[in-house]
Amino acid sequence: MLDYFPTMTEPALDNPIWYSLRSRHRGIAVRSGDASRYPPAVAPFLAVASATADVAESIASLLAPDETVYLLGVAPTLPDGWSLYAYAKLAQMICTAPIAVVDGPEVIELSEAHRADVLELTALVYPHYFRPRTMEMGRYFGIYQDGRLAAMAGERMGWDTHQEISAICTHPDFNGRGYARRLTAILTNDNLARGRTPFLHASHENHRALRMYEQLGYAYRPDIGFWSLRRST
Repeated sequence: MLDYFPTMTEPALDNPIWYSLRSRHRGIAVRSGDASRYPPAVAPFLAVASATADVAESIASLLAPDETVYLLGVAPTLPDGWSLYAYAKLAQMICTAPIAVVDGPEVIELSEAHRADVLELTALVYPHYFRPRTMEMGRYFGIYQDGRLAAMAGERMGWDTHQEISAICTHPDFNGRGYARRLTAILTNDNLARGRTPFLHASHENHRALRMYEQLGYAYRPDIGFWSLRRST
């Protein structure tokens, strides 16, 4: 496992949904006071300015009855009537140097014409977080084989200096061919060339993915909190 970088004190990385909604995605953000969220059809993510912000009324105005949203990095203190569930913390990793790109099939930028294929693949191997309009959050790239979308990766949260790499997934029929490695390297290098530091999140239980990111050159920051939130009454 790579060591933590001692100088990684970028505060936006500690509250990435909030910073993304205040910058790169401010045009689609739904806001109320010190709380902000993505439209449900884009992504099930909500953020608050700080853990001490008084946001109970703001969040109540942003969530539909029985709706569940997810928070990353910062969670609020809420009164009775809310269910805030803490999952295991996620590994947050960044890359600061270009990655060698392995040989492989053609990589194409995915568009509206590929949306049905993207939704089919993500429903199979990347459920819960990918929605019909998630592709509006950034660029997505894929590899097609035998007429099917075999693997993909894309951009999700971000701001001027940083870009999250997300939805890195491969159809089970095409595992082991290096497609995810190829896509991650290409997208990482492209963002570095644009002056953006790529970062990503992964479960510590996903040993295969973490090993790949380490081998590519991604380094660990401190783990980041991850919660689900819904009304409990």
